[in-house]
Amino acid sequence: MALKLGMVGGGQGAFIGGVHRIASRLDGRWDLVAGAFSSDPRRAAASADELGIAPDRAYADFNRMAVAEADRPDGIDAVAIVTPNHLHGAVATAFLRAGIPVICDKPMTATLAEAEALAALVRETAVPFVLTQTYTGYPMVREARAMIARGDIGAVRHVQVEYLQDWLAGPIERDGQKQALWRTDPLFSGAGGCIADIGTHAANLASFVTGLPLEAVLAELTAFGPGRRLDDNASVLLRFASGAKGMIWASQITSGTKNALRLRIAGSKGGLAWEQENPDWLEFTPLGGATRLLRRGDGLSGTPARVPAGHPEGYLEAFATLYSDAADLLERRAAGGGEQGGDMLADAQDGLDGMRFIDACVRSSEAGGRWLSL
Repeated sequence: MALKLGMVGGGQGAFIGGVHRIASRLDGRWDLVAGAFSSDPRRAAASADELGIAPDRAYADFNRMAVAEADRPDGIDAVAIVTPNHLHGAVATAFLRAGIPVICDKPMTATLAEAEALAALVRETAVPFVLTQTYTGYPMVREARAMIARGDIGAVRHVQVEYLQDWLAGPIERDGQKQALWRTDPLFSGAGGCIADIGTHAANLASFVTGLPLEAVLAELTAFGPGRRLDDNASVLLRFASGAKGMIWASQITSGTKNALRLRIAGSKGGLAWEQENPDWLEFTPLGGATRLLRRGDGLSGTPARVPAGHPEGYLEAFATLYSDAADLLERRAAGGGEQGGDMLADAQDGLDGMRFIDACVRSSEAGGRWLSL
């Protein structure tokens, strides 16, 4: 039987809510049965009607939803939070206190203080909290992680991550574009713009694949858009606790790029390279040897396959993998097993690490570019 999912945010005109809904349904593990889809009661009701939500489970307020769903014998098994960043903390708090597991879009919150309080609440309640770091769901990203853990490229020396887009190259927020409006407004996004929106994905990917925690950053954040209050371009130097180094270039003003997420890792015995726009391929070059192109579905270890090789798995499938992993987590919990999501799902600590990364980058940039510890 499918698990019951609720959703806060993601109503008419939203982007990421639709992505979560498709991803949750893809493997047949979840049914969306309840939601508070907008802070506007009329839009919330209209959105619920479009999505086929029963009227008694269409809520105008997330606090009422948390209480009501916790009291129902057929209440939701988890809630997906797909609001702008400034609401993540309050919504997650309401559902965690009601004993309802949370699946939250990144970043964890809008401020570091909120993230610290939320991480403490997760520890206090022991209610599962999952952060949807999408790109960790790609099979070949997980293969790269397994190869590094096996020692296939030796000790990691350097990590390079690029995440480039061009959708904010023009001042589209001035025309009322919904996604641009809130992502460029510190009241809704927090202190970080591009660094919070996609830079945090880059930082998470670097640590996820290498298994190395970030120790310090040196950042320069720039707002190229005229009058823009938050950064739309970020250059960040990285230091890892192991002594490895790294760099991140995250940009939303780089014309000609759409979602160009690229990862390259240099090790003492070889290197790896992967890019999100060709996700089924992983480049592996042993030191002194020829470059090999590894393909999902070619009998590699540790690479889950949803469809046969040659049928590309992309963004929605990667997202669906996270929802499937979350379903596994909750089913283990219901059966009395471990409540943690293993090392694949991002949890509250990963969310807190992401907020520490954003905060350190903002402070480093404001200080003129100096090394700051996370």
